[in-house]
Amino acid sequence: MWGLLTSVNFAVVQIIVLSLFAVVGMTLRQLPGFAFRSSTDYANEMTKLHSQYDPVLGTGVVDALERLQLWHVFSSTWFSIGLVVLILSIVACTLDRTPRLWRQSADIRVVQPDPFFDPMLPDRALMAGVAAPDVAAVLRRHRFVVRSEVANGATYVYGDRNRWVKLATLVSHLGLVLFLVAAAVTSRLGDEQGLVVAEGESLTVQPIGTPGLLLVRNLGFDAPGFLETGQASDFTTRLAVFQDGQQIAEKTIRVNDPLTVGGYTFHQNGFGPAPDVVIRDADGRPLWTGPIPMTDEAAGFPFTEFAVPGRDVALQLLLQRQGDGTGVLLVLPFRAVGTNADGSPQIAGLEPLALTRGESDTAAGTDFSVELRGFQDFTLLIAKRDPGQGLVWLAAGCLVVGLLITFWMPRRRVWAKVSGDGRVALTVRADRYVDVTREFGAVLDDLVKARHASPPVAMPQPPPVDR
Repeated sequence: MWGLLTSVNFAVVQIIVLSLFAVVGMTLRQLPGFAFRSSTDYANEMTKLHSQYDPVLGTGVVDALERLQLWHVFSSTWFSIGLVVLILSIVACTLDRTPRLWRQSADIRVVQPDPFFDPMLPDRALMAGVAAPDVAAVLRRHRFVVRSEVANGATYVYGDRNRWVKLATLVSHLGLVLFLVAAAVTSRLGDEQGLVVAEGESLTVQPIGTPGLLLVRNLGFDAPGFLETGQASDFTTRLAVFQDGQQIAEKTIRVNDPLTVGGYTFHQNGFGPAPDVVIRDADGRPLWTGPIPMTDEAAGFPFTEFAVPGRDVALQLLLQRQGDGTGVLLVLPFRAVGTNADGSPQIAGLEPLALTRGESDTAAGTDFSVELRGFQDFTLLIAKRDPGQGLVWLAAGCLVVGLLITFWMPRRRVWAKVSGDGRVALTVRADRYVDVTREFGAVLDDLVKARHASPPVAMPQPPPVDR
């Protein structure tokens, strides 16, 4: 098991699988967070998915994708298991590499054998006339930490710069782990709700009965220029938030200026019309009073369906504009009278109505009247609780710091063997993204300036080649 978790190939397979899940989640329309608040919300959202994907994929495929939890990929059991296994793999790889990284940084060998300084090998140099203290002084000027040892009649000088930088990869690994933990925390403990709140109306954020229940109230909505041109230059909502019956915050929010309170952030996301309707029974008693948000479209016009409380009749509402610019609300009552062969409800339409502001009428076959009192707007809010947000910032900081240290502060090491006859042999070792020629050349230039008069050193020649 340890060998599997520390395998690079296994890690690559995990990343590929999670990436495929992510592609599915970004390609297919996903269930919104509020769909899981109740079975009714879930059924309504799945009905929308069936209407969108059944003509393309077929009902059976859509049902199979539902059983595989692919309509909510990022909170699915499969994706969560994948994240947990990937976290375990990264932790195992980190624990497996840590002793080796520590040894590479902590274990220093100042004295090296003669073949190590062979000038025929790359990144070597040979000169004379530089004393061991001068070599140490030059390395210190280049910000090396210097150690010296005497052995075999020679002085060995070792310079190390950014000795512990390899351990910064552990900080990067920590950042990756924190990113994955944040994703798991957000998917399991986070919450994101779309709230459609008509002007002057209120709506709960969490399910009824939740301790510390939050309630939002739309105190006023404004979209300058929308009625005149059809395009709003801006749209804002004056939003109040209540908790346990007490107002805890109030703010005018816009797209890039949300309100954060009670662990939630409320974002302005959209808006639309909400006709103010009164539905009365035959005795004049109200069955419904208030605005009805029109969150859908039909033929390019605002549209919605509304179930009449206490009746087996629902209303299809379509809002249009007449030639004189006044709004007209088309009302089509209908009821379900049976079930079709494919399982869909069999619908019977009733007499349609066309209402302008202030008008009231009763459709044939119904026992209630519909009155249009006027037109209001609804605001669409996104209420988001993200408990993993702090971990994301911490993870980003760890990843950035680890990468900056690794790439901007690479390790460099220099060994020098100063023999009793004044010969100095040098060897340099550095990470692969260091310009060794430039940096080692600067050290050699300073050593040349520091050397004393001495007979030239005979450089070894390569052996002759038979032709």
